[in-house]
Amino acid sequence: MNSRRHLGLVAAGTTLLASAPISLIFEGYTWLFHALLMVGLVAGAALATRSLRGRTWAQLAAMLAALLLGLTWLFGDGTAALGLIPTPDTIERFGALLSLSGEEIRSSYVPVPDLDGLLFISAMGIGAVAVLVDLCAVSLRRPALAGLPMLAIYSVPVAVYVDSVSPLPFIIGAVGFLWLLVSDNVDRVRRFGRRFTGEGRGVDVWEPSPLSATGRRLATVGVVAAVLLPLAVPAMGVGFFGQFGTGEGLGQNGKGGKGATRVDLFAELSGRLRSSQVQDMVKVSTTDSRPFYLRFGVADEIGDKGFSSRQPAGQPVNDNMPMPVGLDTSNVVTLRNTARVEVTQQFAMPLIPVFGAPVSMRKLGSAWSYDPNMQIVYSQRENSAGRAYEFDYLRPDFTPDQLRTAQPLQASDPVQRQFSRVPQVQLVQDLVQRLTKDKATPYDKVRGLYDYFSSKNEFRYDQLAPSGTSGDAIVDFLEGKQGFCEQYAAALAWMVRTAGMPARVAFGFALGNRFHEGVYTLTNKNLHAWTEVYFAGFGWVPFDATPAAFVMGSVNPAWAPNVDAPDLTPGSRPSIAPGGSGGPDPSAGPTRRNVDEGEELGNGPIAATAIPTWVWWSLGGALVLLLVLAAPALRRSMLRRRRGLRTAAGSHPPLPEGATDAAAPELTVTGDLDAARRRAHLAWDELIDTMIDFRVAVDPAETPRATVERLIRTRLSGATEAARLLGIAEERARYAPAPLAADRLGGAVRSVRAALAADADRGVRLTALLMPPSVLLRWRNAVYSATAAASARSAAFGERLVRITRPLRIRRPKLLR
Repeated sequence: MNSRRHLGLVAAGTTLLASAPISLIFEGYTWLFHALLMVGLVAGAALATRSLRGRTWAQLAAMLAALLLGLTWLFGDGTAALGLIPTPDTIERFGALLSLSGEEIRSSYVPVPDLDGLLFISAMGIGAVAVLVDLCAVSLRRPALAGLPMLAIYSVPVAVYVDSVSPLPFIIGAVGFLWLLVSDNVDRVRRFGRRFTGEGRGVDVWEPSPLSATGRRLATVGVVAAVLLPLAVPAMGVGFFGQFGTGEGLGQNGKGGKGATRVDLFAELSGRLRSSQVQDMVKVSTTDSRPFYLRFGVADEIGDKGFSSRQPAGQPVNDNMPMPVGLDTSNVVTLRNTARVEVTQQFAMPLIPVFGAPVSMRKLGSAWSYDPNMQIVYSQRENSAGRAYEFDYLRPDFTPDQLRTAQPLQASDPVQRQFSRVPQVQLVQDLVQRLTKDKATPYDKVRGLYDYFSSKNEFRYDQLAPSGTSGDAIVDFLEGKQGFCEQYAAALAWMVRTAGMPARVAFGFALGNRFHEGVYTLTNKNLHAWTEVYFAGFGWVPFDATPAAFVMGSVNPAWAPNVDAPDLTPGSRPSIAPGGSGGPDPSAGPTRRNVDEGEELGNGPIAATAIPTWVWWSLGGALVLLLVLAAPALRRSMLRRRRGLRTAAGSHPPLPEGATDAAAPELTVTGDLDAARRRAHLAWDELIDTMIDFRVAVDPAETPRATVERLIRTRLSGATEAARLLGIAEERARYAPAPLAADRLGGAVRSVRAALAADADRGVRLTALLMPPSVLLRWRNAVYSATAAASARSAAFGERLVRITRPLRIRRPKLLR
């Protein structure tokens, strides 16, 4: 096996080792099988092209083609011809997967299941890294550059995980990178010649030398330092919900440390509601005349022990925050309002209370972030005690008829897959099946479950009921029919998930009955929990199943009316709090997008269908690809124009056949000799580039006359005198006291180029036009020169560093025996 094939296999193995951090992202190992296939195809294509002695650009094209075939095989979904050949439908399928991956990234949490979009970008990314590693390590013989794309893989879990990342994947990737460097250096030594020790003794091929042993020791020390040094640096603290509370926080008299300690929202809620003390926690004022609950937390993960909170992921709060996931504002009325909040010292949490869909935050530090899926504002380093801030938010208004238009989510939808999972409990299944029987739409099924929690079905509010949201606790609540908001919210969410729809439990404050001069004062007795159900096009819609009579400031909008009220006609019931009755009038006119509070609703213009984002990305990528492919041809054209040979000839034709330098003494320049020499050199450079473009060998050791004669003898059937004129002009410019005039040199260059093109085949002509080898050779030499200079500077710096850090060693002379 030759050296390049060996390095190609090492590059493929290094890429697989460098992809180890991806294991931190996915729950399963489907990504690994995809990675093996993609790296294998790329490596096989590179090896096959090198076996055929293909050029670098041919190797790159073959690897990209193999990458495309692999993606088509794995993700074509029946759109490819013969199962492998991509079609326009395949490209459209890839665009849909890219768009789907964006939604999955926004709505998923690590580790994620095997989602199609994320698997697609994982396979595409690892395949692209394999192409770059092979190109740098084998084609360009610069294996150090291959570390950059491999580092991009490791940055993925670092960017996703808020806490810390296991060092093991980094160690595996570092070992692979060292393997690549060692293989390249061993190959260079073997190609250089036989090795010798300092004593002059020959060294076997597999015998380690002192220099290589030193290099291995330095590499080992470097990797160990890179792994252990970050562990010794103090971190900013644990991540959000990263560990159980340490006895501080909301449930311990508001004594909360700064940082995002884990909060058991259910325990905090029940503890505060059952406390005999009443403590002021939040003061809020809003321009909304019918505000809903103030929320600060979400429990959307479920297991054997019930609902729990998961780690949020978002971006720092600012004046332009993203819309909540799933809310289509083109079909839903959204009323924009402003709220001002003051948090007391009794509410020390890594969360701050906000209304449902904040779109702009002010007077809040950069340490706070917003998760548009959970719709919560959180911090990794600070708590909410003593905070004062204001924000703009949207309050969506729905009608029951609008929600009935929501279609069931597809099984592949990331929200459906993530937030409809629930342990199976037979009693709950039987009850849900009975309550949702003959219900046609998702909304009607939710209403059937929601209406069940009424006093007519003997449900009673009991604040002293046992806590818990596990399957057994849900069964106890449904059988005993006594509990407080925690049980009502969790039971409804559990039943909605059992019915096959996404649901979660939200935590916050009901607005209570302490309302004075436009300010609501909220206490621990106003803490509350309710259920949120996801509807396609409407996002997360709240349903409060807790009996309204026991919730101060309860809000029952039109889509979730008070089931215990005497009048159950669609509408809203008055709340204890001023303006607490929520919900739009079903008789209101057509909806309008993003109207401010107080504006009149009317018929808005019909929104134009937005072009999918992936279309713009595809067009932009195609444009960039075209520019990259056209860059060599554009560079070649610029060189011709810069050399000024297009207009140099003017109306003067080249010398006629049979003419010689001696026969044309009028061509000798008597004026500006330096300008004539420069023009002759430029014409000669253009001739050399033309020969390279048409695959004519160029020997720098030849004289201009010998080069021209060899060109005429081997490849040129016409324009021989034009070629001789160029050779004579270059020789006169180099050696003669007076050069030739440059008037006819441009025409001579064009004549030689036309003659070479006439004798070349179609492939050579297309290559000379679209991918001129002279330009590619010049770029490759520039890259080699730049990397060599960088390596020399790095070596010089390392040598100086060694001289500074290494103590002087005194060598004792050997005694003569």
